[in-house]
Order: sequence, then C-alpha cells, then structure tokens
Amino acid sequence: MKFVSTRKSSPPATFLEAVEQGLAPDQGLYVPESWPYLNESDIPDHSFHAIAHKILTPFLSSDLTAHELRTLIESAYDFPVPLKYLRDDTAVLELFHGPTAAFKDVAARFLARFMDLKLHEPRTILVATSGDTGGAVASAFDGHPRFQVVVLFPSRGVSPLQRQQLTCWSQNVLSLEVNGSFDDCQKLVKTLLGDSRIRDEHELSARYHFTSANSINIGRLLPQMIYHSAAALWYRNKTGHAPGLIIPTGNLGNAVAAFWARQIGMPIREILIATNANSTLAHFYRTGKYEARPSVSTLANAMDVGAPSNFERLQNLFSDLHELKKISSAVSVADDDIRRTIRNGQKNWGETWCPHTATAVFAREHQKTPDWIITATAHPTKFSEIVAPLIGDSSTDRFASGPSPLKMPPSLTRLFDRPSHAVPVEPTVSAVAEALRGWK
Repeated sequence: MKFVSTRKSSPPATFLEAVEQGLAPDQGLYVPESWPYLNESDIPDHSFHAIAHKILTPFLSSDLTAHELRTLIESAYDFPVPLKYLRDDTAVLELFHGPTAAFKDVAARFLARFMDLKLHEPRTILVATSGDTGGAVASAFDGHPRFQVVVLFPSRGVSPLQRQQLTCWSQNVLSLEVNGSFDDCQKLVKTLLGDSRIRDEHELSARYHFTSANSINIGRLLPQMIYHSAAALWYRNKTGHAPGLIIPTGNLGNAVAAFWARQIGMPIREILIATNANSTLAHFYRTGKYEARPSVSTLANAMDVGAPSNFERLQNLFSDLHELKKISSAVSVADDDIRRTIRNGQKNWGETWCPHTATAVFAREHQKTPDWIITATAHPTKFSEIVAPLIGDSSTDRFASGPSPLKMPPSLTRLFDRPSHAVPVEPTVSAVAEALRGWK
C-alpha cells in the first residue's frame, strides 16, 4: 500500500515515509492510494484487538509484519473501548478510558509505538492542540528520549484540567502557550512542517527533524478507523441493523476516519457530523461552498476550529457534494443547546456528557430515524467547571470518592501530582523558533 497527497504533486510514499514527513512535500495530506474492501465475514473475531489487526493489515503490511502489528496493537490498547447501549436504537461509544481520558489516546498511542519501533533517529514532533490532542500525544511519547514533543496550545481556550495535562510532562515535552487561537497554532505547525525556506531562515533545519502528530499525519488518522469499525460491527451483530454514526469534530479527523471505515466496507449506514458554533462544515453542507473562517470560542473548546485541515481528505474522497450528502450531513450546535443537553443528560439518557459529546447527543435527539451510535470523545470531569453547575454538582473535590459522575478518573488524578510548566509565545514562527533554541 502506498499513500498519495491530496494535492497530487508529490510522489507516492510508504506509510513509514508518510508518517515521518507529516505533510506531503506539496503540503497536501496523505491518503491511501487505493481502498481495500472487507466483508463483515472477513472479521469473524469481534474483539477490539482482532478488529484492529484486520482493519490495519491492508494498509500497513508493507511496513509491519503480522507479528509486529499484533504486538503494537496489544501494547497500545491496554484500556477498554466499550459500546454502551442506552436504548434499543441508540448506543454510545466511550472513547475516554485511556490515560488522558479522551479519544485522542486511541490514535496517539498507536502512532507513538509505531514511531518508536520504526524511526531510529531523533525526531521533533509538532502538535497543535485545542485541548485533548496535545495531552494525548505528550502522554504517548512521555519519557521516550529519542522523541522531543512540542505542544502548541492557545492561551485562551483550554480548560484548567486540559491545561494541566498539556504542561505536566517530562523534559522531552515542551509546552508553548500561544497568544492566539487554535488556528494560529495549526498554521505555525503547518508552516514549520511544510516550508523548508522558513526553517532554514530561522536556523532550525540542522537541529530539528520535524514531523507532526496532529490528524494531518496519516499515522494519527488511520488508527481512528478501528473504533468506528468496531462500533459498527458490534452494533450490527447485536441488533441486525447498520448504524449511523454521530461524530463530534473540529478538525474533521475523527469524522474522516469514519468515512474511511465505511469506504472499506464496514456496516456504517450514514455519518452525521456534529460541530459547535464553528459552522464551516455545516455551511458547506448547506451551500456547497467551503469558506474557512476565524474560529470562535465555545463551551466545546477542543472543537474550536474555523479551518478544518482534514476537509482536504473529505474532498479527496467525495469530489461530488451530491454523493457526499447521500450518506452524510452536518449540524452546528450552539452553546445554549450544549448547556441544555448537558443539563438534561441524566433525565433523557441517564448519562452525564462532556460539552463535545453533548453536540452529538443534541444531534441524536433531533433525528427521527433509529439506530445511531453517539461517539463520546472525553470524560465529563475534564470540563467540570462547565458541567458541574449544569447538573447541580456542588462538590469542589474531584479527587474524592463518591457517587458523583464528575469524580476524576485515576489516570487524570495522577497528572495533578506533576509540576506544570509552559512557555508563553506570540503566534509567530520567530517566537516559536526562539523558544526552541532556548529549550535544553
């Protein structure tokens, strides 16, 4: 299997080469050159590990032996990924049981283990984050001395707990608090990855071999197909129906992975993209015009993206909007609707939702058709300053034992034992380069 650029001006690359580069030389995003097709009967074992192996083998067999892939999967996924049935016609896929209590753990841990196995020279991994990505990537690479991780996050727009998990890691992680938005952080990462002239101008090329761990990197995105595939197979096996998937998204990576899972034959009826008030995608579905716009701050801050990078991959798969709309749609959810959904979560579903998952729940509550899977992206405790007042939880001690749905998971509790440190920078390449030169 080879991977090609969405901009079609770069030579095909192996998975390893694509992972190492992050962006293609023409600054496009890597996508599979062709699509394998798997029947449901090709996956008789429905354990998460077995599904992961079947899904990834056609894409990675040129880079990993069967034994290497199996060992990598078992090492990366040592936490549960449960599908919880809420009603006869609705289930929730809980992706927040990993070490940083967010869905980004699933892909970040796979990427880290693949790079540790296959990349033998030191690498500097750039990651722009609006909340969860940076913590998951930092956790996955924490303590691996061959890898330096540079996390860029907006100074205004992450929750206190998110900030702690972005800034509490070992010496191989540098946290840069950017005086700007997520889009500013993402632009800086793309510039450093894609423009050798600017790297040379700031004397970075000789010292740093950059790659990315955002979903622009194929090594982050491809493993996300696993949980969408697994959830669809589990739901179909239990109910006999192919489910629709409702996916909260900002940069569109989580949703594109679902489209890819459907493309290879997984039983996914349709895909409903749920965004917050950053309505770029909903506007595109409504008008057929893609118009990137400045991001706006919302309660679902990890999805505050006005120019989703993975739109290129969606267009690569569907050049015809009519065909795309046959199997998918998009909805933009306002903060007031997020609040209302969280407030009514226990009454309507017996669940407490994080603000991001609440966008998908809101979308589900407005669908008349049955058989949907809601993708739950983060543990609600990560946003307790938002969630607690809405559900009437007055406790201020998230570490205490007790029945509260906002009791902090042990994996997060351990992060608060670590010291926190971040370097404030302006949203310029010069400022980032200066911070890098002053590191270590």
